[in-house]
Amino acid sequence: MDLILIILPVFIIFFIGYMGQKLIGFDIKSISTVALYLMSPFLAFRTFYSNALTMDYLYIVLFCLALTVVLLAIVWLTARAMKSTRPQLSAMILGGVFMNSGNYGAPVVLFAFGAAGFDYAVVMMVFQSLLMNTIGIFFASIGGEEKATLRQSFQRVIRMPLIYAAVLGVGLQLLPITVPQTLMEGISLVADASIPTVMLVLGMQLAAIARKKVAYRYVSAVVVVRMVLSPLIAAGFLYFMPINDLLKAVIIVQSAMPSAANTTMFALQFGTEPDLVSFTTFITTLISIVTIPLVLFFLGV
Repeated sequence: MDLILIILPVFIIFFIGYMGQKLIGFDIKSISTVALYLMSPFLAFRTFYSNALTMDYLYIVLFCLALTVVLLAIVWLTARAMKSTRPQLSAMILGGVFMNSGNYGAPVVLFAFGAAGFDYAVVMMVFQSLLMNTIGIFFASIGGEEKATLRQSFQRVIRMPLIYAAVLGVGLQLLPITVPQTLMEGISLVADASIPTVMLVLGMQLAAIARKKVAYRYVSAVVVVRMVLSPLIAAGFLYFMPINDLLKAVIIVQSAMPSAANTTMFALQFGTEPDLVSFTTFITTLISIVTIPLVLFFLGV
């Protein structure tokens, strides 16, 4: 019961966003843009400025890269064995490789492990966002109705303020420059508001997901990769990494998260089997109600 209570606050906020979208109807893209471009950068800046740089950051980056490569290979081989089309392959990659480490994973980590674990989760969120907005956009582009060029994809990446905020935070920490306390209080106000905002956005996105006829065999394959193989592979990698137990637990929880909600926006924008991607996001999020407490149980939370 205690494990359910850990994720209950998260799903309450999801539900508020879900009901708000059903009853009122919001411009989800505008709210999502505000959270991504105006609020999340403050959270990234505060995290990288306030927490001393350690080898843990490097291990998080190496882990994210390794997990992405392995999951890409698994999804690619699975899609080939299932004789999928290129759009279906891209949709499976979007749903199977990229986890919802931001507007789902970070809040769960906060409730389960406290502020120390949350700082690790934000670092992982920032780098996962970078991977999603490079590799994710690339595959959404090549599998979409209108094939975007590599240059267009790169231009999208360099417009992401989250990256610059993280770099600025690291730079100010390394330089003998102290941000005034009053300024940090203002930054913290926006940073603290970013997580509940993106949680509301996920609830709205789930309410707007189209439940059209999809190829359920592809959904099933992605669910297995995302919800079963990903945390198991993560645990295997972490066995060989010299990091503390808290960071290991945070990484495993993040790796067990459902498909990233942003991949649905990518699929809609590029016409990359949007119904398949959105339905995968919806199903993996529902399944996570059971799987996330199980993961927390095995981690001894």
